[in-house]
Amino acid sequence: MSGRDDLVVDDRIALPADSLTESFVRASGPGGQNVNKVATAVELRFDTTRCPDLAPDVLSRLIKIAGRRITLDGVIVIQADRFRTRERNRADARQRLVELVAKAAEPPPPPRRKTRPTKASVERRLKAKTGRGTVKKMRGRPDDE
Repeated sequence: MSGRDDLVVDDRIALPADSLTESFVRASGPGGQNVNKVATAVELRFDTTRCPDLAPDVLSRLIKIAGRRITLDGVIVIQADRFRTRERNRADARQRLVELVAKAAEPPPPPRRKTRPTKASVERRLKAKTGRGTVKKMRGRPDDE
């Protein structure tokens, strides 16, 4: 089912290696003078159209969760430049993609069931409102009689 370079999300989902492309660019941040010479940041691209393992409902949730990270062509772009080495940034980008797909693979929560407040809670709320109104009324000027 999955090849050697495929990215395994869980026992049901593996992202094929041909749908992933990595490019290395110069990173900002930590690294000293080395940061100007070595391309350590990783830009991981995942083409959702080339992944047959994703069910349609998982794919729709993934597109929704990805937000600004997805292009109009259906390519999710993850940039990783937290670390000083190429290997750690590459692992970080892959891990973030796995977490994103795993979150999309979770079933949505069941819809909320509407409930009515109990009669006692309604009475308590109304009694409290009346009490507050009385307190505020007492703050006014006394009646001249």
